[in-house]
Amino acid sequence: MRHDHLITARQLSRADIETVLDRAAEFDADPAAYGDRHPGALLGLLFFEPSTRTKMSFETAMKRLGGDVVDMGSVESSSVKKGESLADTVRVIEGYADALVLRHPRQGAAKLTGEYVDVPLLNAGDGAGHHPTQTLLDLYTIRENAGLDDLTIGIMGDLKYGRTVHSLAHALTNFDAHQHFISPESLQIPRSVRYDLHESGAMVREHTDLTDILPELDVLYVTRIQRERFPDENEYHAVAGEYQIDAETLEAASDDLTVMHPLPRVDEIAADVDDTDHAKYFEQAHNGVPVRMALLDLLLGDSE
Repeated sequence: MRHDHLITARQLSRADIETVLDRAAEFDADPAAYGDRHPGALLGLLFFEPSTRTKMSFETAMKRLGGDVVDMGSVESSSVKKGESLADTVRVIEGYADALVLRHPRQGAAKLTGEYVDVPLLNAGDGAGHHPTQTLLDLYTIRENAGLDDLTIGIMGDLKYGRTVHSLAHALTNFDAHQHFISPESLQIPRSVRYDLHESGAMVREHTDLTDILPELDVLYVTRIQRERFPDENEYHAVAGEYQIDAETLEAASDDLTVMHPLPRVDEIAADVDDTDHAKYFEQAHNGVPVRMALLDLLLGDSE
């Protein structure tokens, strides 16, 4: 890897991505066989927002590699509650760990934090900004099910506030991928992201309706409406539930369509989709362990 910190997917070249995914595939074959990779290494977890999959998969990944974690715990039980700054918090916890994972509600928090610490820092989500480690497990799932070149992918739902979408869209510019963004007009992908994608030569189209494009898709990546990011509750209720799929919806799709979701879901994917061959979102969540094992292994240094 060329970077001490992983703040945004825009840092990653195709070679970087393939290095991580190839290493992840090795770990995925037998995750329990690598307990001697980084014995004694400690990973610091700083989660200023709730998390289930990201936090637990990072913890599992570190322990699978023979290391352990130190956890800041909830904001309510930390010195943040006393008014401690983010800069001071991370500088303290840096002294306890060999690498840090940060999730924070403020966009740009990970970039700021990276200026204060010397150990590797992994951005686990900064507000509506970026979530690059999620993107790597998304790419791993796509590669395993559909391949990453000659790919037609639909990304549907909250494209304005969905940080997983922003990171994935940037990363896909490294591959031969046609991206179709499906969302209500009020939740279209931000202009700044759209501009960057066009500058990179990405092949993108925007839609308000899934119906016309669904039969062409190899992958449908569904996201929930990010209620917690809306400045106005009325704005949320105006679009909540507008973009949903069920098994009947997918009758018009290719038999090989892969349906993904970063989770948690609310009502945007009906439970009857779970029993179809299209559903890969639980596999996607499980892929967080080998992919994050690969990232930690590469950033902490190869012990072999």
